[in-house]
Amino acid sequence: MFPNLGMSELILILVIALVVFGPRKLPEVGRALGKTLNEFRRASLSSLSEVNNATEEVKEEIKQVAKIVQEKP
Repeated sequence: MFPNLGMSELILILVIALVVFGPRKLPEVGRALGKTLNEFRRASLSSLSEVNNATEEVKEEIKQVAKIVQEKP
């Protein structure tokens, strides 16, 4: 996800976040960010499963059409 972030970069990001949001607000921001990422992941997985289901339906239709075409002389 973050290919070139080392420990020093993460510490710098945390220090900047602490300065910007303050020590009282930082846990709330982290919690909200975690919930947002979790919801995004769930929505992505749901969309992916819908696409997979649609693909399977199309494959079944193609098989049925191919079978019908092969049966006709």
